[in-house]
Amino acid sequence: MKETFLNLVSYLKNPVLVKDTNTDLNYRFKIFFQILIISILTGLIITPIFALIDEMGLVNMDNHKVEEMFKDMGILKMMLLGAIIVPAIEELIFRGPITAFKSAKSFKIGFYVFALIFGYVHISNFDSTINVILLSPILVLPQILLGGYFGYIRVRFGLQWSILLHGSYNGTLILLGFLFE
Repeated sequence: MKETFLNLVSYLKNPVLVKDTNTDLNYRFKIFFQILIISILTGLIITPIFALIDEMGLVNMDNHKVEEMFKDMGILKMMLLGAIIVPAIEELIFRGPITAFKSAKSFKIGFYVFALIFGYVHISNFDSTINVILLSPILVLPQILLGGYFGYIRVRFGLQWSILLHGSYNGTLILLGFLFE
């Protein structure tokens, strides 16, 4: 796990368009599950910042659009939409094109730009206020980081792996939210 985390951090500092040549499924699923755990831990580590922002009255976290969208849905519909349909669409849009950038410089720029756009698209989950705009780098930080994580696995293993990782991440959050409701 530590090695995967360090490889991920190193990659995010200097993304390169290089596939992982190890095609063994046991190896790939091991890395996949480790990145899934890292993704979930990233969210857990950042969550207290959101609680503080909410507690200070800077942004109302109760008006999150995803919660509103899922409000009247059953678990199966939530999983279909949140863990299958949306991740597939978002990965096709935000991770699909990154391997089209062939030079090292354009790939690096493309990788970062798509991760940032992916993060900032999620600002639409919040009511549009001055505080949301000012705090947007913090509010979308988890999605920006996830964009990097999903981009890493996309480049190293392929697009289907980033779709699976994104879906598994969302599915885990949906299940946890459903269990704690």
